[in-house]
Amino acid sequence: MYFVDRMDAGRRLAERVGHLTGEDVVVLGLPRGGVPVAAEVAKALHAPLDAIVVRKLGVPFQPELGMGAIGEGGVRIVNEAVMRATRTSEQKLAEVEARERVELDRRAQRYRGDRPRAELTGRTAVVVDDGVATGSTALAACLIARNQGAARVVLAVPVAPPGWTRRLVDAADELVALSTPGEFYGIGQFYEDFAQTTDAEVIACLDEAAVRMGGGRPPAPGSRLPARPGSARADDPEVVVDAGPVRLGGNLTVPEGAAGIVVFAHGSGSSRHSPRNRFVASALNRAGLATLLFDLLTEEEAFDRANVFDTALLAHRLTDATHWLRGRDDVGDFAVGYFGASTGAAAALWAAAEPDSPARAVVSRGGRPDLAGPRLPAVTAPTLLIVGGDDHVVLDLNQQARARLRCENQLAVIPGATHLFEEPGTLEEAADLAARWFTAHLTAAPDTAL
Repeated sequence: MYFVDRMDAGRRLAERVGHLTGEDVVVLGLPRGGVPVAAEVAKALHAPLDAIVVRKLGVPFQPELGMGAIGEGGVRIVNEAVMRATRTSEQKLAEVEARERVELDRRAQRYRGDRPRAELTGRTAVVVDDGVATGSTALAACLIARNQGAARVVLAVPVAPPGWTRRLVDAADELVALSTPGEFYGIGQFYEDFAQTTDAEVIACLDEAAVRMGGGRPPAPGSRLPARPGSARADDPEVVVDAGPVRLGGNLTVPEGAAGIVVFAHGSGSSRHSPRNRFVASALNRAGLATLLFDLLTEEEAFDRANVFDTALLAHRLTDATHWLRGRDDVGDFAVGYFGASTGAAAALWAAAEPDSPARAVVSRGGRPDLAGPRLPAVTAPTLLIVGGDDHVVLDLNQQARARLRCENQLAVIPGATHLFEEPGTLEEAADLAARWFTAHLTAAPDTAL
């Protein structure tokens, strides 16, 4: 079994644990990668979501190999077999543990902010990760949940190796895995998109869940959230976008007083549920801009990888979605901008290059504008290219593509950021740059008709 991304895995996992609906459940995601999976499970179970912070103790010369794990409340798990096999001394273990303890405390504070930890006493704790490899972190998480008073512990993951329950059978009351493939080499092997989850995305998932459960008050439309950076809106309604012969799922958010709308084009292997794009959309909403995130392909089309990289097809869908917006009473006269991430940036620029394109601004985040090829000189909308300073290959491609643009354009390089903007603060900086670009060019547009 393969998953498109962590959200796809979460939705499928939610179906498997549907029998827990109606119980007094708290869903606990293991940061970072387990939280987007857990967010989908919590949403389906109508349950609160929290992070259960655990840090793997990686072998010094092979950190991806876990020799143990630590968790909140002083929980500590050591895999003696791994330590013996790798000849890791107690002193080296202590050094790794001290370093990881600092990071554990930092993450716990960053993820929750001022919110208290979820109360587990007498409740069912559903511990969720994006997969199990050695089982050390999952074991620690289950022990933490038990130590915090959970009456019942369920460990649920999308994928795990054969025999994965042997080490965990005493730690949880129920063990759930959607798939246990024989040829298991690593969790990422079973995901099309296994990009590292950022702190910002974890925070966005937790904030969104808190609003959904009434533990946080949604901001006034168009206002800035009083919460810490990383919060996201959860009140964007589901819509169905008519795109020529197909109908595509979308999320449309319209803050009060908005005069412009930004249509998102996600990258390959992603969807409208992309946590990074939702994070940026939340920043635009707080700046008073409407947003439309929609699936550029139907589920059937997405199975054909050729469609995922068909820039012309994706650009056509973006144009169709814009025409669909024109027919709506609530946003039909809004100035429009396009935001493209990764390969979606090529689709955004391709669509903006059409002779009758209504696009008044384009922003590319970690994009591949080079894939728009000969269309670039025809783009008239002011274009901002945001690239990570450490994303060397893509930075070079953006510099080359910028030389072909004839419109107003800028290249913004965020120091220390890699392709996915997973470094602390980098995604926030990219979102702020996008918000300022769109605000300047959409609200000042002389003709606001789509």
